[in-house]
Amino acid sequence: ADILEEAPPELTSDILEHGILLTGGGSNLFGLDHLIIERIHIPVILSEDPLTSVVRGTGKVLEDEALLNRVKVIGGLS
Repeated sequence: ADILEEAPPELTSDILEHGILLTGGGSNLFGLDHLIIERIHIPVILSEDPLTSVVRGTGKVLEDEALLNRVKVIGGLS
């Protein structure tokens, strides 16, 4: 998993410990979770409501200025 090599260490350890949360419409693709597990050997959690979870999460970030600033820094938008 090359992307994990580029991620900050705290994010990498969190992913390895807790797994990847699949959200959005793509997470409804049949077998995607099993394919990810098979290829990169990291646990996968499917969102309970994948079609609205991205919108709800974005709303939470936009309502919380401190969280928004943190996301900007992590994403390189500071």
